[in-house]
Amino acid sequence: MPEISMPAPVCLIENTREGQLKVRQEALQILTDIRQPVVVVAIVGLYRTGKSYLMNKLAGKKTGFSLGSTIQSETKGIWMWCVPHPLKPKHTLVLLDTEGLGDVEKGDSKNDSWIFALSVLLSSAFVYNSMGTIDQRALEQLHYVTELTELIKVKSAPASRDDIDETGEFMSYFPTFIWTVRDFTLELKLNGHPITEDEYLENAMLLKKGSSPKVSLYNLPRECIRLFFPARKCFVFDRPASKSGLHRIEELQEHELEPDFVAQAKKFCRFIFENCKVKTIKGGHVVTGKFLGNLAVTYVDAIRSGAVPCMENAVLALAQIENSAAVMEAVAHYEKDMNQRVVFPTETLKEFLDVHAICEKGAIQIFMDRSFKDDNREFQGQLMSDLEMKKEQFLRRNERESSARCQALIQEFFQPVEAGISAGKYSKKGGYQQFMTDQQAAVMRYNQAQKKGIQADEELKSFLKGQESMATSILQADNALTESDKAIEAERMRAEAAERERQVMEENQAKLQQKLEDQKRSYEEHVQQLMVKMEEDRKKLVEENERVMTSKLKEQEKLLMEGFEQKARSLQSQIEGLHRELANANNKSSWFSDLLGGIGSVATMVLPGIGGKLFGIGTSIVSRFF
Repeated sequence: MPEISMPAPVCLIENTREGQLKVRQEALQILTDIRQPVVVVAIVGLYRTGKSYLMNKLAGKKTGFSLGSTIQSETKGIWMWCVPHPLKPKHTLVLLDTEGLGDVEKGDSKNDSWIFALSVLLSSAFVYNSMGTIDQRALEQLHYVTELTELIKVKSAPASRDDIDETGEFMSYFPTFIWTVRDFTLELKLNGHPITEDEYLENAMLLKKGSSPKVSLYNLPRECIRLFFPARKCFVFDRPASKSGLHRIEELQEHELEPDFVAQAKKFCRFIFENCKVKTIKGGHVVTGKFLGNLAVTYVDAIRSGAVPCMENAVLALAQIENSAAVMEAVAHYEKDMNQRVVFPTETLKEFLDVHAICEKGAIQIFMDRSFKDDNREFQGQLMSDLEMKKEQFLRRNERESSARCQALIQEFFQPVEAGISAGKYSKKGGYQQFMTDQQAAVMRYNQAQKKGIQADEELKSFLKGQESMATSILQADNALTESDKAIEAERMRAEAAERERQVMEENQAKLQQKLEDQKRSYEEHVQQLMVKMEEDRKKLVEENERVMTSKLKEQEKLLMEGFEQKARSLQSQIEGLHRELANANNKSSWFSDLLGGIGSVATMVLPGIGGKLFGIGTSIVSRFF
């Protein structure tokens, strides 16, 4: 698959003059062509704080995202630049640059809040860019983070009143939080001791004790950052150049910039390249470019409709899109593979089914690689049904081509016999014996012919059955035979016809048994691949929950150290919920029994011939798997 090549950024989400957000089709088409996993880095911050410069550095370019040199905000909406990931082969780095927050000309704080929220929802690494220091003023300017609870929902509807507060679940969905502080002039020291940039950020996140409105206002943005984002990072930057050079920074060569700034920018880029993970959704499903585009459309459509974007609904809606596409892609692969592999007609049904099994296995793998959250096995059932239908279509084609081949051979080998009948060759004394000799010779030639396919016996039987009345007429007209001879010969002919019927019935029964065995094999293949996928999903879920739990436990420990026992206790219910989820995910027998129940119900409808065997098949596969 060719890597994406974008010479310059394009607008992904346009902020129209009317204050409406709209996803641009040009950007969607670019994302649609990216089937690779994406690492998505979004940057937000007040306007005129140098966001675009950092994004250009990540793209490995001096220019691209508009830097601007006046007090006006240059970037409107969210702009996108997709480049090959410098360290991860077959991955794409998607850079999202946003319009400056707090633009006085725009005068629409709600619009700023949506830009901020969309950046969080779409990214795997969220960069907040500010100037000077991380102080109370800087955190007050980050009030957008406190509004996320009003702008984003985790679930479509709470299961109970206890589930109304969803903020504890944000950490499972939100990206890494990176604070970049520009034109930083302070020394990184605390109480006279050197500290790291990360320690500087964490110190700025400390809460104040008290319950007054002023203290609550002070603590709110800090609490949100600490509770929403599973990982935090900080970078500080010196001023890049003299004041006179700032307005033309994109024209300056690296040696014309401040050395410390150059080193800091390289450190920032290296962290992004080495540490920022692929964008995933809840459950660890990897996001591709096409998926990211659908995600953007889903969220923006919700905003435009006046609804609150719901992460759970977005995932379910995209699952429908992706799973439908996964079925179509898998079936198309099967059809193409069968056309390439099968040489029609096949000599036996087994030969055909062996090729079908190979092609079906590849199709199921394609579906498994792309599908997700098919909890009811609706789409896997659709895949089963579609593949079974396509198999039957190929089988009918195999039979048609076999029949056509056989009929052509019959016409070729039995033509002399037909010609002899027309010429009266057998209407004489001893004609019957001559007829039988010629017919047997033709049968022998037919049986020796190659590549007749699976209809060979059926077509011969059908032809010979059509010849029976003619044979009987020739027999009765042959004066060389006595009435007794004719009776014996007629009985022999009936016995041969009956034997041919019996053989064909046996062959048809054997074919039916082969088809049933193939359905059993097909079900086993579906279950086997599903179990592998579900085990991968289970491990991702465990890893995700452990990561979130570790973050919450660390936060709980910090709150206790800072003397906020009540806040620490409020985290305990979230931690206990994660413990329960982990226990359930680690209970493999329960996990996989639900799986087999779902796929078994679907298979009974799609593959009715194996209904009574499902439990035994599933149990056998589970025992082999573990």
